[in-house]
Amino acid sequence: MKVKIGGYPDYYWLDKLFGWKPKQKISVRIDKHDTWSMDHTLAHIITPMLVQLKETKHGSPNVDDADIPKELRMSKKQLTAYIKTGDTDDNFFKRWDWILDEMIWAFNQKCRDDWEGDFYEYEADDTARFGLKLVWEDREGQKAHRERMTNGFRLFGKYYENLWD
Repeated sequence: MKVKIGGYPDYYWLDKLFGWKPKQKISVRIDKHDTWSMDHTLAHIITPMLVQLKETKHGSPNVDDADIPKELRMSKKQLTAYIKTGDTDDNFFKRWDWILDEMIWAFNQKCRDDWEGDFYEYEADDTARFGLKLVWEDREGQKAHRERMTNGFRLFGKYYENLWD
């Protein structure tokens, strides 16, 4: 894969004078191996972009209460004030940070080839198949981990059009 995306053109005066609208230069080459495990490949690109967005963002979108922990949700009084006047509460930007953190966490986990190994432990055993014997596993922990990852990817899809700076 080779991707080159130039900056946005900043000479809009050409449009006003001559009607010419310069385009952003974009070049993308995808190799066959890039789509073998495309979810993994894209995670390596998406993760640093989400981290940079969180560090440099200049605003936050509205976040649905169902997507965040209860302690970050607006009270009815705060919601009424927001609807009437547009006044935000103290957690307005914290809500978006929480959503971004969940996305970043999920994509970081996807970048790890071995995250499932956190929930298993093996020991050498010459009599066992493949020379290893399972001595400990945490299926509930693995399930919770996978569900959190899935939720981070769901949030990424839901808030995709809000990934702006």
